Amino acid sequence: MTIKMSHTIEVAMSSSNHALVYGASGITGWAIVNQILNNFPSADAFSKVTALTNRPLPPEVAQWPHSDKLQVVSGLNLLEGDQNALEKTMKERVKDLDNVTHVYFFAYIMDTDPAKEISTNIDLLKRAVEAVEHSSTKLKFVVLPTGTKAYGVHLIDEFPFKKDLPMKESLPRIPEPHASQMFYYNQLDLLKQMSEGKSWSYIDVIPDVIIGFVPNNNIYCLPQALSLYLSLYRHIHGEGAKVVFPGTMESWKILSNDSAQDVIARFCITATLAEDKKSSVAGQSYNVADSNTPSSWSKKWPKICSYFNLIGVEPSEANGGSGPDPSGFVSDNREKWLELEKKHGLQTGRVGNERSFGGFPYFIMTMFNFDRQIDLGKMHSVYKEEISTEDAWYTAFDRFRKAKIIP
Repeated sequence: MTIKMSHTIEVAMSSSNHALVYGASGITGWAIVNQILNNFPSADAFSKVTALTNRPLPPEVAQWPHSDKLQVVSGLNLLEGDQNALEKTMKERVKDLDNVTHVYFFAYIMDTDPAKEISTNIDLLKRAVEAVEHSSTKLKFVVLPTGTKAYGVHLIDEFPFKKDLPMKESLPRIPEPHASQMFYYNQLDLLKQMSEGKSWSYIDVIPDVIIGFVPNNNIYCLPQALSLYLSLYRHIHGEGAKVVFPGTMESWKILSNDSAQDVIARFCITATLAEDKKSSVAGQSYNVADSNTPSSWSKKWPKICSYFNLIGVEPSEANGGSGPDPSGFVSDNREKWLELEKKHGLQTGRVGNERSFGGFPYFIMTMFNFDRQIDLGKMHSVYKEEISTEDAWYTAFDRFRKAKIIP
C-alpha cells in the first residue's frame, strides 16, 4: 500500500463541532460521514455528524460504523415550501441544528436545461445554508464541491485549457457562452456574497472523476459501473479472460488525476478544522486528487481488471476495436446478473432501473481523448496525501463487495 500523508495546517479539536452533511448518501458525502465516524483526524474532532439523505438509508445499507455521534435524517426536501417552512421542518427533524459548526454541501439536482439547472442548484444551496445560518450562531465553514467541468473539460473539442496543463485554480473562468451555463460559478458567487462580513467562511473543492463507494445506485459512480461490469464479465467468460478497454486508443493514453472519495473527505475535514479559518484557506478553490503525478487508462485498466482476476488489454484492431459499453453489457446480460445475485445473495435492484444505466461510464472512457491533468500544489500546501491506483479503486471495490453489491 502506498500512502503519503502530511498535515501542514494545525487543526483545532473541539468536542462541540457538529458536521451537517447534505447529500450524505452520495459518493463524497458518504465519505465525509465515514471519515468522521472513523475518527479522522481524531476521536474528539467532532461530537456529532448529521447525515441528510433524500432516500431512506438503513444502517445495513449505509455501511457506516455504529456511533452515537451519528444521526441520519432522510426524506427532507430542501425545495419544498418556503424558507420558513424548511427551517421549521429542519428544527423539528435535525437534533442540535442550533449547534451546527460545519456544513458539507454535497447535494445536487441535474437538469438538461442549463438555465433550470442553475436556478435549481442555486436555490438548493441558498436554502440549505440559510437554514443553518438562521438556526446556528456557531457556523464556521461551508464546503462546496464543483469539479473539472469548471475548467471546461466537458466541452471536449472546445476544452479551452489544453495549453495550460496541469490546470491550476488560478485559471480564468471558461469563455462564453459556456460560462453562463455553468452553475458552479453561480454557486461560488452566491457563497462569496452570503459569507461576506459573516463569522463563517467557505471553500470549493475541485475533483476530477471521483473513485469511491456509494450505498445506493448512482449513475455517476464509475467504480460501481465497472465493478458490476467486470463481475458479470468474469461470470460469463471466466477468470483470466481478456477484457478490452471500452474506449479509444486516444483515451487509453490521455493523462488525468483520479480523485478518491477518502482523500477528498480528509482534505475537506482538515481544511475546515484549520485553527485560523480566516487564513488563506477561506474563500479559496482547491484541486483535489490522489496524486500530483497524473496517470492514464493504459496504467489503470490492467490494475482494475486484475482485482476481478481478469486481464485488461488495450483497444486495437487485433482485439476487435474497443470493448463494449460497460452499462450496456450489463443491461444486455441482465438474466446472467440475476443468476449472480441469487448465487451470492447480493443486493437486488442494481440493474434494470433508471439509476442503473446511463452513458456516463462510456463517455468518461471514450470521449475524454485529451490530457486534462490538474496541479495539486495548492491542496498539498494544506493537506498532503498521495495514494496509488490500487488503493483508490480496490478500496471502492472492497466496499461494494462488503455491502453485497458485487460477489
